[in-house]
Amino acid sequence: MESFITSVALIGIVIVIASLLSGVIERSGFPLVAIFLLLGAALGPWGFGIADVGFDSPALHALAMLGLALLLFSDAVTLDTKQLRSRKRMLWRLLGPGTLVPATITALSAWFLLGFPGAAAAILGAALASTDPVLLRTVLRSKALPEVPRIALRLETGMNDVVLLPIVILSMLLLPTGHAVMTPSVASDAHVGRSLLGLFVLGPGLGALVGWVGISALAAVRSRTGVRRDYESLYALGLAFTSFAVAEVVGGSGFVAAFVAGLVVAAKDVELCDCFLEYGEATSEMLLLLTFVALGTTLIWVGLGSLDWKIILFAVIALIARPVALFPMLAGLNLNTVDRRLIAGFGPRGLSSLLLALLPVFAGIPNAEQIFTVTSVVVLLSVVVHGGGTAFFLRRNASRGVAGPAKAPTPLSRSAPPVAPTPVNQSAGVTDAAPRITIEEMRALQAKGEPVVVVDARSIRSYDGDTHVARGAVRLSPDDPVRDATEKRLSQRANLVVYCA
Repeated sequence: MESFITSVALIGIVIVIASLLSGVIERSGFPLVAIFLLLGAALGPWGFGIADVGFDSPALHALAMLGLALLLFSDAVTLDTKQLRSRKRMLWRLLGPGTLVPATITALSAWFLLGFPGAAAAILGAALASTDPVLLRTVLRSKALPEVPRIALRLETGMNDVVLLPIVILSMLLLPTGHAVMTPSVASDAHVGRSLLGLFVLGPGLGALVGWVGISALAAVRSRTGVRRDYESLYALGLAFTSFAVAEVVGGSGFVAAFVAGLVVAAKDVELCDCFLEYGEATSEMLLLLTFVALGTTLIWVGLGSLDWKIILFAVIALIARPVALFPMLAGLNLNTVDRRLIAGFGPRGLSSLLLALLPVFAGIPNAEQIFTVTSVVVLLSVVVHGGGTAFFLRRNASRGVAGPAKAPTPLSRSAPPVAPTPVNQSAGVTDAAPRITIEEMRALQAKGEPVVVVDARSIRSYDGDTHVARGAVRLSPDDPVRDATEKRLSQRANLVVYCA
């Protein structure tokens, strides 16, 4: 009971602190991950001694597995398929040589410098080639980051894990036998074929099936009877966990299944509720931050006690391998030098690297803890270097905004759907209780001479995917509408007529 209460308390602390600090963190660029690592240290044996999470902890196992599955699913769901098609050359450079060359450099360094066996070095190289979406989230949301680097980094963080995951799993097959728990079998040569089948056939196939059935069912039910918004937001979690579990039950890779399921949802091109995307992404982030707290109690700091010049040199090589290899590979893509530097420079290693390094530990492979220990040293260095670099970049460019492409105005007509949310008359200090306002009602307000401001508050995904905007509409970011409205000096006495997808 005491352990359960402690776990619940930790979950509550993570949610409360993440929520309260979200605005400050986004503006300052200070890495949120660092706060939760320090929180874990404070709760661990070197702090108040409330929690001590080891490799054999069922809670860590569950957090890591579900967090990685949900991370892969949400990364795939939020991918813009139009951008995938229009940026195929860039995507190939990022996911092909841009990912595999740094992984190879890092693996060779582990082999020569640290004396790792070939398969273990390959796991370490693949884990440390993964760019972390949690550490990158703040800079990706910032207006200071130009559009092209934003798209490139979003595509890379959304897809490079699915390129690196097979390397980790295949390398695990070459290491000594261990006990596999919720991962593809690494037991004997007789199971190699089954593992390959699960990784490349069953995982993708079942993930595609669950994604297609799930999103088709949602679209059918919503068009006939409707789906409550709160339950539609939960639907993302259901699809992610179902695809993971179905694949694992039959011996497939649940992680690949979760990613493919999310990719099918994104490719179906249905009009998803923004809450579907945002809730899944927010829940994934909470799970990952909670995992950082768990790792921060003890495990992530263990590597600091075994530091020597070889590990320090290896960590430096692991961090500079990506920018050194990626910058020249971006040549010939019509990118200016600044964009190439930003894409190559923003490559933090974080929880995705730690989760990949934990897979052989959970599989019971002997001495796999050493892979995680070295990975944790590189991640800590990355939190300092990339986290500090992000904070510096955001402060230096705080006043710079990046304008999107001009969109063709579309007149609001009687055939248009009702404008959705609530009109607010701030001059009267009263919020209208009606949840919607029609085009005719809006025009009636205008005819009376009432000040009316039409606000486009669609999500970034919906806004970027449409070439039109209502005539005269003011664009406000749904992530920070108050600051946007203040910067644009919208009248505080006007009726705000807000529309979204």
